[in-house]
Amino acid sequence: MLKGFKDFLMRGNVVDLAVAVVIGTAFTAIVTAFTNGLIKPLINTIGGTDAAKGLGFNILGSNDSTFLDFGGVINAVINFALIAAVVYFIIVLPVQKIQERRKRGQEAGPSEPTDVELLIEIRDLLREQRGRQESEEKIRS
Repeated sequence: MLKGFKDFLMRGNVVDLAVAVVIGTAFTAIVTAFTNGLIKPLINTIGGTDAAKGLGFNILGSNDSTFLDFGGVINAVINFALIAAVVYFIIVLPVQKIQERRKRGQEAGPSEPTDVELLIEIRDLLREQRGRQESEEKIRS
């Protein structure tokens, strides 16, 4: 049972999906809090037209909706870079090393079903199909 689960997890698409959805989503909250709480205030100290707004300026001086927030953009880039680095070094790199070992034969890959297992599966499917046909015939008559 565990070998089948391990084989399922080590398929490339499943690992990529897990990395993208689970780890990325969970870690984003941590990195966003870090960048908003620590990095963005440091960027905002550089200043702009209004120190409370941070690094940026208003295109039209009296209209706050025209504020170009360079600090927010820099913050988002740092946020993305941190998330990408952690996901790469914690998940992608170790999975690549495991796949390289499999190619060299040091670690067994996903197991293929034997001929006997395939024949048993075919037999069971035929029995199930035959049973459905018999029950349908009984219902009709």
